[in-house]
Amino acid sequence: MSEKLEHIGARDVVWGYISTFFNIGASVILWPFILHKMSVETVGLWNIFTTVIMLVSLLDFGFRPSFARNISYIFSGVKSLQKTGVSLASNDEGVDYALLKGTLVAMKRFYRWMALIVFVVLATVGTAYIWHLLDKYNGDHTDAIVAWGVLIMINSYNLFTYYYDALLLGKGYVKKSQQISIFGQLIYLILAISFINAGLNLTAIIAAQAVSIIIRRVLVYSTFFTKQMKAHLAEVEPKDTKEILQAITPNAVKVGLTHLGSFLVYNAAILIGANYLTLEQTGCYGITLRVVEIIASCGLVFYSSFTPRLAQCRAEKNILSLKKYYFYSIVSLVLIFLLGGTSFILLGDWALSLIGSDATFLPTSMSVLLLLVYFLDKNHAIAAGFIAADNKIPFFIPSLVSGAATVVLLWIFLAPLQMREWGLILAPGLAQLVYQNWKWPSVIIKEFWHTN
Repeated sequence: MSEKLEHIGARDVVWGYISTFFNIGASVILWPFILHKMSVETVGLWNIFTTVIMLVSLLDFGFRPSFARNISYIFSGVKSLQKTGVSLASNDEGVDYALLKGTLVAMKRFYRWMALIVFVVLATVGTAYIWHLLDKYNGDHTDAIVAWGVLIMINSYNLFTYYYDALLLGKGYVKKSQQISIFGQLIYLILAISFINAGLNLTAIIAAQAVSIIIRRVLVYSTFFTKQMKAHLAEVEPKDTKEILQAITPNAVKVGLTHLGSFLVYNAAILIGANYLTLEQTGCYGITLRVVEIIASCGLVFYSSFTPRLAQCRAEKNILSLKKYYFYSIVSLVLIFLLGGTSFILLGDWALSLIGSDATFLPTSMSVLLLLVYFLDKNHAIAAGFIAADNKIPFFIPSLVSGAATVVLLWIFLAPLQMREWGLILAPGLAQLVYQNWKWPSVIIKEFWHTN
């Protein structure tokens, strides 16, 4: 019996919120231990580590979301993958397992090479950068170096198995994916608190993440590769992986360039700012940024839960359902930012004082501006996601331009103008406001409501 794309409904969205709650809960519970046990300097170094982890994900270069989207097309019934656009789904013949198997082979080969590149880059350029930062770090250098070594190893493994997540989401296993994420977060939280109390500091967090990642990967693999799935794949020969990669690569590269631009927009501030601000200032900006990112993550839960369904709707040319999903995605985003942002502004400093942390959030005016910048970004990101669901990536060049403009503005605001934290917020905000913040929502609105 052929397997099809899993049905995605309200339960998947609920599990998405529960998963996000656990992700937030892990951060909320862990932060008091981090802020109480570690200096602001160490927190600043941890923010830099976190940014490096995000940089590593860029070396995937857009293939994971592209693979996930094409896996959704396959389980929706398409018989071929295209460079642009989507083949009309064929529901009569079921899943093309030869195409699926060929895609699996292509994914494995691609990530094998990416993992090797990540290891080399982090072990050389990354280590040199961290060594440079340690010159002005007054904390435990041995702890920082050990943590960095573990981070190199686990991030290389993480990228090597990156395609596991693409398979699970592409198949529509949203609820199962969220359940595995929740379990992984619990493991991470328990281990991290135990290790921090044992005095391991940065090594505690990285080691806990390593164990959590390995456990999640094992669970994801066993969830997708069921006995039935293995039997189907064993019966067929894979289609030409070269042709599959030729179909996927153009848009995957565009997505990768888009992610690079997005990384520069919102994370270059940490890497560049570390050269102009103290680690204490970087730490205060970093913890404010993490809270805003948590709010943004909650705002994207509805949209993220239905991304496999968006690909299916595009394959079926179901514009009416796409309009509904877009409307509810934006409503969810607005409500979460209003509720979460207000709570953060009113209660954030009180929460820090409650745990006795010597760290502080940014002033209210800066925090409000950062929330606004992130809201506008996620608003246009949702619109871009609906465009990408049609296997079209028109936004990769604007994203790169915005990223480059952010880097230039950061230098201007931090070096000659010495705007400090204001510069970290204004540079990406202005770079995005010029074009991307309004362009992609207008494209989707025109497609969904201004055409017959």
